[in-house]
Amino acid sequence: MRNKLPILFAALALAVASLACSVLGGGEPSLSNVRTAYDSDGENTSSTFGSFDTVYVVTDLENGVSGNVVSSNWYGENVDGFDPDSFIDIVEYTVVDETFTGTVHFYFEAPSSGWPLGTYRVEVFFNGAPAGTVRFTIQ
Repeated sequence: MRNKLPILFAALALAVASLACSVLGGGEPSLSNVRTAYDSDGENTSSTFGSFDTVYVVTDLENGVSGNVVSSNWYGENVDGFDPDSFIDIVEYTVVDETFTGTVHFYFEAPSSGWPLGTYRVEVFFNGAPAGTVRFTIQ
């Protein structure tokens, strides 16, 4: 039994540490996997869209807490009829739940006349710090 006691203490310490992590949260908030998609879950990814498609920018937030801000700046990078790098809009999402882990998405529906052809860029920020940039093309 003596030789098994250290193993029992090690197992107990691991169980307590795991429980503490699950109760206190899994770590620092982080944003990852920024992507463009046809859907708000980011399952049907694409970097090419049609003129009348809704474009989603999706990212995964882990260990988010109330007050965290995810924002997206949308630009027409090289779009027919517009100056290069034309600013389109900024969209923000603020976490309101005490804790949040899941996907965050932003989207723009096509204008009634359709998206102008060209390349677009979306810069994503987490609490003001750059988190990723994605580009998509309207063909």
